[in-house]
Amino acid sequence: MNAIELLLQRQSTPMLTSPAPTDDDLSTLLAAGMRVPDHGGLKPWHFQVVSGQGLQKLSDIYLQAVSVELTNSDFEEQVILDKKEKTAKMPFRAPMIIVISTNYAEHSKVPKQEQLVAAGCCAHAMQMAAFALGYGAMWRTGDFAYNPIVKKGLGVTNDNEIVGYLYLGTPTKEANAKPAKDYQAHVSYWQ
Repeated sequence: MNAIELLLQRQSTPMLTSPAPTDDDLSTLLAAGMRVPDHGGLKPWHFQVVSGQGLQKLSDIYLQAVSVELTNSDFEEQVILDKKEKTAKMPFRAPMIIVISTNYAEHSKVPKQEQLVAAGCCAHAMQMAAFALGYGAMWRTGDFAYNPIVKKGLGVTNDNEIVGYLYLGTPTKEANAKPAKDYQAHVSYWQ
């Protein structure tokens, strides 16, 4: 697969199982994340690789966050139990997760918005590299990307952001090719 085919055929893979990327392949993914456009060479991001027992630790953090959220809620007890059960399973949707967060740097010419975009490019580059290596990947955010308890549990300071969770593994089934999205309504030309 050449680079253009990769760009035009990549798609998210939500159903993932073992094996996760090998150590060598993980190194390739992380290296791909480091090659993104980076105004000022600030490297304003951090990657946290979660696998093995780390998935349980992440599950525990999620449960702590959802428990606080549900405290004093009007939900029936069964709804609360179901929500906690679903939350506990979330990290186990893949055998490996890379948490991509910002690591903002003070710079007079590179605003935080550009640094956030650069960190997002890291997630995209790693997802593309995973696809190129034959793995499945799903870039997720959701409420736990913005939750202060989750951020604290992952060591992300209040002044930084979780850009996303990159779920990685082997696809459980062959994905149907998605049709290409038409770009015409999203382009204007100045000539």
